[in-house]
Amino acid sequence: MSEQNSSSVRESFASRLGFLFIAAGCAIGLGNVWRFPFITGQYGGAAFVLIYLIFLVILVMPVMVMEFSVGRASRLSAARSFHALEPKGTGWHIFGSFAFLGNVILMMFYTVITGWMLAYVWYNLSGQLNGLTSDQVGAVFGALTADPKALIFWMGLTIIIGSVICYKGLQSSVEPVTKWMMSGLFVIMIVLAVRSITLPGAEKGLEFYLKPDFNKLIGEGGKGLWTTIYAALGQAFFTMSVGIGSMAIFGSYIGRDHSLMGEAVIVAMLDTIVALSAGLIIFPACAAYGIDAGAGPGLLFVSLPVMFNAMETMGQFWGTLFFLFLSFAAMSTVVATFENIIASMRDMIPAWSRQKACVINMVVIFILALPCALGFNVWSDFAPLGEGTIVLDLEDFIVSNNLLPIGATVYLLFCVTRYGWGWDNFIAEADAGRGLKFPKSFRGFFTYVAPIITIIVFLLGYYNMFFVK
Repeated sequence: MSEQNSSSVRESFASRLGFLFIAAGCAIGLGNVWRFPFITGQYGGAAFVLIYLIFLVILVMPVMVMEFSVGRASRLSAARSFHALEPKGTGWHIFGSFAFLGNVILMMFYTVITGWMLAYVWYNLSGQLNGLTSDQVGAVFGALTADPKALIFWMGLTIIIGSVICYKGLQSSVEPVTKWMMSGLFVIMIVLAVRSITLPGAEKGLEFYLKPDFNKLIGEGGKGLWTTIYAALGQAFFTMSVGIGSMAIFGSYIGRDHSLMGEAVIVAMLDTIVALSAGLIIFPACAAYGIDAGAGPGLLFVSLPVMFNAMETMGQFWGTLFFLFLSFAAMSTVVATFENIIASMRDMIPAWSRQKACVINMVVIFILALPCALGFNVWSDFAPLGEGTIVLDLEDFIVSNNLLPIGATVYLLFCVTRYGWGWDNFIAEADAGRGLKFPKSFRGFFTYVAPIITIIVFLLGYYNMFFVK
């Protein structure tokens, strides 16, 4: 009963739009605007996108509904929600600690990369990249990552911004700021997409991105069907961040007016629109200027700034706008995850105020993020996963290849089996309210097939990391 009593003063969103935007903001991030375009370029364009969308619908979105349901039924964060809903004598609550840890580890490297985005907004705005060649832009990026003071500054600025937004409260700050941030993101995204697809020579990029060619998956020059399928499935998990309870917290803040399947569809649609639009921005522009869209992270921080320099008019403006777009996407995830961590702290230690939890989170995340920042320079000789790896790779591996697929498996089994919360309880919560209902006829798939798929994702993550050269 203590768990339920602590929820009686639970904060709530002022509007449904606030919930949808902050949940979408949690999902929308670097997985959409950084990883999605270059991984799509590596795995065959539109054919890869189609496989990705299939997995998003049949697997990832239902797990999101389960996270929402567990959060709304318990009125608690992932750190404590299993305590309230699990059958007596079971150990499901143990995963709550791993879910909390997963969000903390995510911020240990995500805040560093978000700092890169903020740095590049300043570099473009101040004209520091104007007229530079590819080698010179590469040197700017290399100087940023090689300078521990610079990385720590931009990382710290990211943490301070996220903490200040969360400090003042859910309705008074987090919700309105996220609304403005997400609205700005969509406006900038539309403007950039229109600009990109109207560039001379953009047609080839649009064809590669929008016209499926399955020969690219299995034919000459392709990555191979199974490799591509795994990459699409992994991207679907990565971009939505399901499995570590990131979505459960937002379920705990909402009422039962709307069914959770309908809410999950809207959140997934917003996330997918941003991911697909990022491709509409990048692929036509790359085709127009002869840039390799599968060039990896260097695409954003080296190739695209050179492309903006090559534009005949307003290149600095478009470059600034592009990195502002990236910053909004990344910061929306930082704010949403900070909110999750802060709420979890308060659920675990009810005596803590929001402000106290926020300050402690700010200090702890800053300290814990230092190894990632230093891993690019001072500690660059440390190769935790083998030659050529750095601290970032280890932290990303822990979250993306371990906690996300394991967590998705836990939520699936908890919600569909009689050993956990159970199918009937889950359906009653998920379907409460107006809107789209959860597909009950697929119970067998979610009970027997979906957990096997998530376990395969987990095992293949290890195989690709340690056995594929």
